[in-house]
Amino acid sequence: MSMTDAKAAAAKARHELAETLDAIEDRVNVPKRVGELSDKAVAAYKENPVPWIIGGAAVAVIAVGLVAWAIFSDD
Repeated sequence: MSMTDAKAAAAKARHELAETLDAIEDRVNVPKRVGELSDKAVAAYKENPVPWIIGGAAVAVIAVGLVAWAIFSDD
């Protein structure tokens, strides 16, 4: 292997390592992932808000029920 071949192989390995590290960084970048999920949720709500409204109402009913249970239980 000549010096030129070794330098080319090293440059290729550095490039591949940089691409791999960039891919890993994209996968573990929490703010970026939260932003993507937020965008998806907004798009889903704009497409069909009914399930979101029903889900929100269900969460509210459960929360009120838990508070009432805590207040009125004999524990």
